[in-house]
Amino acid sequence: MAANATLRQTRITAYTFLLPNLVGFLVFIALPVLFSFTMSFTNWDGHLRRDFIGFGNYVRMFGNETFRISLANTLVYTFFSVPVSVGIAILLAVILNYGGKMITAYRLFIFLPYVSSTIAIAAVWNLILHPSLGPVNNFLFRLGVDPLPRWFSSSQWALFSVIIVTVWKNVGYYMVIILAALQGIPSSLYECAEIDGAGPLQRFVHVTIPLLTPAIFFAVVIGIIQSFKVFDLIFALTEGGPGRATNVLAYTIYQEAFMRFRMGYASALAVFLFVVIMLFTFIQFRGQKKWVQYM
Repeated sequence: MAANATLRQTRITAYTFLLPNLVGFLVFIALPVLFSFTMSFTNWDGHLRRDFIGFGNYVRMFGNETFRISLANTLVYTFFSVPVSVGIAILLAVILNYGGKMITAYRLFIFLPYVSSTIAIAAVWNLILHPSLGPVNNFLFRLGVDPLPRWFSSSQWALFSVIIVTVWKNVGYYMVIILAALQGIPSSLYECAEIDGAGPLQRFVHVTIPLLTPAIFFAVVIGIIQSFKVFDLIFALTEGGPGRATNVLAYTIYQEAFMRFRMGYASALAVFLFVVIMLFTFIQFRGQKKWVQYM
């Protein structure tokens, strides 16, 4: 009896600690997702009108040019920013792993952009990449580049410019993850490989990279999810422009919901984005067995 009472008390204590998080999940995530899914079948304008229209919003979505452009921009943004960010993070982590006592200072400087204000980052990069006054174009002008890229002001360069800022902002986060995994690799494995005649490059390819794959997998999954949901940088840097050059799915949802008050259609877009993220995440977890190696 005493053992059962102790077990019951332990469970009550555990559920008590979990309760605030469960309530937060239900109120701020589960219920809004369910509400958004329900509203995606209506033409709700954000007020009282909620006429059921079935799959009308989804039919309209796939026939809408703005949706197709924003989906293409999101895919381009994701499949350039994530691999570049993770690749640079691996390189920086390997370099900093041999940094000695200065590793903490360097890690702090590289990680700092990730925790900086998005508005401040946008203001700084708008000055850096200013078409006529920015230091980057001044440097390119001295090199004789003509015509100079207009960066955020050009439909040709705007999305590429946002990707540059994204890589600069996020690479520190991925670097910390990969660096932690790198420092967890036993030195005995390198010693064994060296005894077997493996050189530095062979040790990196056949020991370091395979044992970093769990951290790389985590970074890629998180990176793709964040990239599909990107909003703050787009809003602060370009507001989806010029034209629709940087209009991504999350920003299109914002425009439809809070600028045009098409809540039902915006909900359909949000459901589609949710399904796409789930699909990509499922594919990655299914494919990890083929390339992720655990110690």
